[in-house]
Amino acid sequence: MTESLIPLITALREELKNYGEMLARLDQQQAAVMDRQAEATLATASAIQAQADVIQVARQDRTLCQRAAARDLCLIESATFAEIIPLLPEAYRPLVQTLVEENNSLLQRVQQRGRQNHLLLSRSVELMQQFMSTLFPAHDPRTYDDRGHRLAPVLPTAPRYEAVG
Repeated sequence: MTESLIPLITALREELKNYGEMLARLDQQQAAVMDRQAEATLATASAIQAQADVIQVARQDRTLCQRAAARDLCLIESATFAEIIPLLPEAYRPLVQTLVEENNSLLQRVQQRGRQNHLLLSRSVELMQQFMSTLFPAHDPRTYDDRGHRLAPVLPTAPRYEAVG
């Protein structure tokens, strides 16, 4: 049983570490948005996407380890941790249970922070669009495309301001 249990514990720890790193990146992004640091906000968006890719790999690895542990316990491969943990050796149950709970808790915090950042960024874009519509009021269409998205304003090609010379 320990042949599949040790890799599972390692995978859970790795997944937890990656969720923590994602939360840190989301915190950095939130701070950059609040401080109106455009360059830093753009950099954090790239870092967040890279971390999301790392998390995806860690989840896949953990899923493979979870399936292997389920097989070793004579369960179906799609067995949940609620089914797996009671069958683990007594000494490992608290550790695995705690890692699963911490992963779930941190994932919820990452999702919450992601939603907060999304709202902040959406509001920033909305304010910029309002600003642009004050500069170019005739070019602010209130129409939508076939997917329900608002059409982007078309910026004028000729200058609006002509200096008197």
